[in-house]
Amino acid sequence: MSTIRLIEGGTQTTVQDLAGRPGLWDVGVPPSGAADELSFALVNAAVGNPESAAGLECVLTGPVLTCDEDRLICIGGAANNATIDNLPVRPGMVVRLPAGAVLDVGPLAGPGMRGYVAFEGGLDVPRVLGSRSTFVLGGFGGHDGKPLAAGDWLPLGRRENLLSPLSVDLPAMSDCWQLRVIPGPHGAPEHLTAEGVEAFFANSWIVDHRSDRTGIRLVGPVPGWARTDGGEAGLHPSNVHDSAYPVGGIMLSGDTPVIVGKDGPSLGGFVVPAVVIEADRWMLGQLRPGDSVQLAPVTLEVAEDAIRGRRRWLADLRQEPPTVAPEVSRPDRPKALHQSAGAEAAPPYTAGRQTAPPYAGKRQTTPPYTIRCAGERHLLVEAGPAELDLTVRVWIHLLAQALRDDRPDGVVEIVEGVRSLLVAVDSTRLGLIALAERLAFLAAGLADPSEVVLPAREVTLPIAFDHPEAHEAMRRYATSVRPDAPWCPDNVEFIRRVNDLHDRDEVFEIMQAATYLVVGLGDVYLGAPVAVPIDPRHRLVTTKYNPARTWTPQNAVGIGGIYLCVYGMEGPGGYQLVGRTVPVWRLSRNDEQPWLLRQFDLIRFTPVSTEQLAHERAEIAAGRADLQVTPATFSIADVRRIEQEAPVDIATIRAKRRAAFEAERARWGA
Repeated sequence: MSTIRLIEGGTQTTVQDLAGRPGLWDVGVPPSGAADELSFALVNAAVGNPESAAGLECVLTGPVLTCDEDRLICIGGAANNATIDNLPVRPGMVVRLPAGAVLDVGPLAGPGMRGYVAFEGGLDVPRVLGSRSTFVLGGFGGHDGKPLAAGDWLPLGRRENLLSPLSVDLPAMSDCWQLRVIPGPHGAPEHLTAEGVEAFFANSWIVDHRSDRTGIRLVGPVPGWARTDGGEAGLHPSNVHDSAYPVGGIMLSGDTPVIVGKDGPSLGGFVVPAVVIEADRWMLGQLRPGDSVQLAPVTLEVAEDAIRGRRRWLADLRQEPPTVAPEVSRPDRPKALHQSAGAEAAPPYTAGRQTAPPYAGKRQTTPPYTIRCAGERHLLVEAGPAELDLTVRVWIHLLAQALRDDRPDGVVEIVEGVRSLLVAVDSTRLGLIALAERLAFLAAGLADPSEVVLPAREVTLPIAFDHPEAHEAMRRYATSVRPDAPWCPDNVEFIRRVNDLHDRDEVFEIMQAATYLVVGLGDVYLGAPVAVPIDPRHRLVTTKYNPARTWTPQNAVGIGGIYLCVYGMEGPGGYQLVGRTVPVWRLSRNDEQPWLLRQFDLIRFTPVSTEQLAHERAEIAAGRADLQVTPATFSIADVRRIEQEAPVDIATIRAKRRAAFEAERARWGA
């Protein structure tokens, strides 16, 4: 077997392929793959490789390596200082790397952020969940899920290329970028003011130093919000009930725009006012801290023309690269591709307050819903008003199931949110208008969600409240991000205060008494559940961090808005932390399903000591134990029964928590 050997690993050098691992966004597995997919595709094609071949991606400093047999290579991206045995290598040119010669990719001094190396035959590392790409945060793919280090060996693929090698023209790097975006799915007047939308696109943003493959943070002015809060979704106006993000979606995490990257989260609770078009998504891999970014809104037609030009170029590299289209006019409000009867009468927000569903009490089984574009490759269905309504959540699930059962060719992702459904397409096979028509047809034939009984499981999870790792995350945030945040230094004390509880232990007592319904998977990666108490009396109200944490321990348990989340892995996050539990994701070698929880599971928490939790965590991670599970069912009738048994208690507690919520916000204002 032919191999390459790393003499020096460079900075964050990983194995990546082009497509990554699509199809698992609904359980929180990001696609990964090359961050600059255009440069990677070009150098891969240059050496004659098929699209599926894997190569190397590096950041800021490239690796130094040698090969035990002659291979053709091509360097690209921001790698402008590569040498072979101290002789310079021109980017985009196919050259031979002789056996035993030393390739030094060198420093990536800018402009641009990432460099790529393609090898004739590709890198033959094992596929994990369908891809050779490395997902470092998840610890899988590539070379044992890790960045490469000195002494690592990687197997080379066989020389069976069908394409002739051909040097290529690479895209130009810059420190001043224009990203074409499609406005929406969220915008004015529900979330941002018309002036706020104009300023969002008119402003020049700066790339923050905390950007990485999960997301590109942008620094600039505070968005022009049209509301004062997100209601049950959280205290900040950026907060929405959990909804899926497209890669390239620009979410407003608090007041900070973050462009979702190839290793980004699939599900979260933030407004998305724009999505980077597919043809410009490669630039996200080259944005360097300090670079300036202008967001240029364009129409769907411009976006579709741009990606068609890209495909023609990649199909015939002898063509001239496509030119960038000029900016065109855009609608102030994201255009709806389909709107059901009554959708106009159900605005998501009214002066920061939730409105009653217009279909409540009527024999109407379909909530008002709207279908909008989220870029040119995704549709977002949003149903009902912007409040938690579990009947709407069941309706969304029924619509997703109907689409899965009658899946048109070209649908590549189906991701359920709390009151939304994100559907991704391969635009070469399926258009968004045809998909919107199909979804409207399926919606008309769904069963009454209030009468459906769903199969479920009751899952008992051990929890160590006030876990030391949760407090370490709070400490790091207060030290390096925002020491004056109202949830510092103690998240549990913050939850107590904004819910008008007597002491910290009452937070834990309410959580222990609650039965949480899983209403989403993949909130903060890898099968992580977003869940809500079935009994409204157990719904603690809080808000998400603004800005978000840069570090959260694996399997931390947090509350944001009225929702609870178990973090599937170590990484960023915004929920208020209360403790830690056992793994909810376990990747094994015997093809077992790695995500351990399912939609509509019923979760109960049992308090344990930190020491006992450490033991149970190790047992589950090693496969020697499993989650404690018993069969169950869920129906809206279960929820209605609770509401009918204690209407006064529920109303009293809601009013009390809303008053505390308002008082907290008044303190912020003062």
